[in-house]
Amino acid sequence: MPGPFAPPVQRQPLVDFRPYRMSAIVDMADEDAKTHFVRDLTSNASTTWRWTGQRPTLRVRMRSVENFRYTIDFAIAGAMLAKTGPLTVSFLVNDRVLDRVRYRHDGTQHFEKAVPAGWVTAGDVTVGASINKPWIPPEGGPPLGIMLTRIGLTQ
Repeated sequence: MPGPFAPPVQRQPLVDFRPYRMSAIVDMADEDAKTHFVRDLTSNASTTWRWTGQRPTLRVRMRSVENFRYTIDFAIAGAMLAKTGPLTVSFLVNDRVLDRVRYRHDGTQHFEKAVPAGWVTAGDVTVGASINKPWIPPEGGPPLGIMLTRIGLTQ
């Protein structure tokens, strides 16, 4: 090639390179968290969590359809467990049961599991939980389930 400059070095593209990680996590501390609520999330809240009802459901928007993990962080109140006994929580993606876990102890909890192929489509996806024995406060009000901190899908 004529001239004083050599052509640039050619490099092979990276195999399976992902420039970013896709996630659709709704943190209850986010300013726009309420825009994702579908049902059973109460106005009783702190700046970082919300009481749920029996079947909290949120909507997230996905651009991809592969290799997702459901993730949720929540807490179970000791006073509630004393009244209801152990809770079984079903974890849901598009109203399908991903898994069920029985909780015998109060405190913070984390659950994460791969979502089977074909359960997620591009566009709106619902993520949620179903609590088998919500607690009904003696002073009245809606049934209470868990104290939700964050929920969604990650890749």
